[in-house]
Amino acid sequence: MELRQPYDRRRFLTLGGCLVLSACGAKRKVQAAAIPTTPLPTVPGVEIGMASWYGHPYHGRPAANGEIYDMEQLTAAHRTLPFGTMVHVVNLNNNKSVDVRINDRGPFVGDRIIDLSHAAARAIDMIGPGTARVRVEITQLPANPPPGFYAVQVGAFQLRANAERLCAQMLSRYGAAHIVQRPGDPPLWRVLVGRAATVDSANSLSARIQSDEDGKLGQPFVIRDDVANAPM
Repeated sequence: MELRQPYDRRRFLTLGGCLVLSACGAKRKVQAAAIPTTPLPTVPGVEIGMASWYGHPYHGRPAANGEIYDMEQLTAAHRTLPFGTMVHVVNLNNNKSVDVRINDRGPFVGDRIIDLSHAAARAIDMIGPGTARVRVEITQLPANPPPGFYAVQVGAFQLRANAERLCAQMLSRYGAAHIVQRPGDPPLWRVLVGRAATVDSANSLSARIQSDEDGKLGQPFVIRDDVANAPM
């Protein structure tokens, strides 16, 4: 990932959000990790990496911030940027660009850094290819982003029982874990581990989990956990 200073742009839109959270069950009592009281730091800079896009079957379903996802609006999913952040996305294959608002979480595949709506992908001619190498420039962070921390996503399941089983294992090993419901038909249950105040701390935890689990969990992802009072 390549970081540079962000460009100054005047477009601005904020939107608060929340996730539906559910604590995982665990018989073993573990000392909860200390919860930082200071706000998350801002995330300056520019990311360069692969973008993808998504439409059906997510169209009409709740996005991670609680609003109904409309694939014909200029929005996008990002793993760590606060909801309401505006970003300028440039397709490096053709230099076409589009401005989008972050309202969802993802993508959770490979080295992709952003998941664009159908409308945004169409604007930069990446519908056919499906993916493109892009530059993502933060143009405006929300003035009062909703509270949150950083965690490591280690799995996502259609069956809640499977998510709870993994969550309990992670709780016993790392001291903090919970599940997040992504509404849908069927819903998706995501397992998040840890509660870090910085991306660097979450990255360290992700590396530790990869080492401890020896690849059994696939590819963990650092994700912004958007609810401050998520159960431990």
